Amino acid sequence: MSSQDFHLFCMKEAIKQAILGQNIAEVPIGAVVTKNSKIIGTGFNTNISTHSVAAHAEINAINEAGNFIKNHRLIDCDIYVTVEPCHMCAKAIVDARINKLYFSTPEPKSGAIVSVDNFFNHNFLNHRVSYEYGMFQEECSQLMKNFFSSRRP
Repeated sequence: MSSQDFHLFCMKEAIKQAILGQNIAEVPIGAVVTKNSKIIGTGFNTNISTHSVAAHAEINAINEAGNFIKNHRLIDCDIYVTVEPCHMCAKAIVDARINKLYFSTPEPKSGAIVSVDNFFNHNFLNHRVSYEYGMFQEECSQLMKNFFSSRRP
């Protein structure tokens, strides 16, 4: 599998995670963590069902990956997320020492990477995370729009 095909595969897996969350009435955001071209952690939002403000898709995927490799540092790992991470998740990505973030669609209200902040560019951070975005942007944006429009009367 080519590098580009692997990136597309991982983002499709993150979309599947988002749909799992949507199926239990969670905001449809999904994430996967990879290491050595293998998925080692997956997650979707579970804030509502677990009554936890911290149960974002990224945090859940990072926790699963850490348990998988038995380390809180996810050295040489990448993360794929359907929606631009918030500040909490951006800091978790930095603290986990993730190498690269791939996300599909910007989040204009709370996105910490390119929308309301450029968090990864702050000098106080002790780890640098590179990022790319745009894969399946329309599909992931539409997932969010459909979810929120279905909840409004």
